[in-house]
Amino acid sequence: MGSYKPKYKARLRKKEKIANDTMAFYWEKPENFTFKAGQYCDMTLIKPKMTDEEEKERALSVASAPYEENIMTATRMSDSTFKQVLKDFEVGTEVKFDEPRGEFTLHTRETTPAVFIIGGIGITPVRSIIAQATHDQLPHKLTLLYANKTPEDAAFMTDLKGFAEKNPNFSFVPVMTHANPSGWSGESGLIDADMIKRYVSDSSAPIYYLCGPPGMVKDMRKILMEIGADEDNIRAEEFKGY
Repeated sequence: MGSYKPKYKARLRKKEKIANDTMAFYWEKPENFTFKAGQYCDMTLIKPKMTDEEEKERALSVASAPYEENIMTATRMSDSTFKQVLKDFEVGTEVKFDEPRGEFTLHTRETTPAVFIIGGIGITPVRSIIAQATHDQLPHKLTLLYANKTPEDAAFMTDLKGFAEKNPNFSFVPVMTHANPSGWSGESGLIDADMIKRYVSDSSAPIYYLCGPPGMVKDMRKILMEIGADEDNIRAEEFKGY
């Protein structure tokens, strides 16, 4: 991913905690910075206070939609050098972005439904896709099964509920994997074939989008094949180390 030279500079406008150990960063959008909902780009730190050259650059999904004012990225925080530097950024700090890329974008065929099966911070590109589809009033039928340990771990819950209220074609199914989190009345436990079939009437019809930890992506792909999904209709991105 490091063969692209950064092309755009952007300043930090705001940062905030959006879930347990999860932060969002809002960057001013450089002139001529264009992308498709669901794409990612490399972000490079400028003169960071670190010695590890490998830790200056990370590929990050753009969590904001193209119509939104800022570029928003979100990440699970960890003790990695890159994330610790990012966490301490002050408003006005500048970074570099390269040209956005990636094929994890909404298909164009409006009559084919989309089903997103997402784990944790894998929600970042999907938030962008759902936001843009809602803004553009696309006719695609969209279903999102979004798995987290507890509600406190789930990023963008308010946004996603808001999109579901505005978009009659979008069904939002949050899933908590820890059994019976306190006060939780929605779906709980691991996403399995039975759960998918409760929300997807014809499992062979949709294009599926999988994003999350590698183990989850692998398991979901296997389950989808077992319930009759077309392998050519499964698109996946793995979020390693997040």
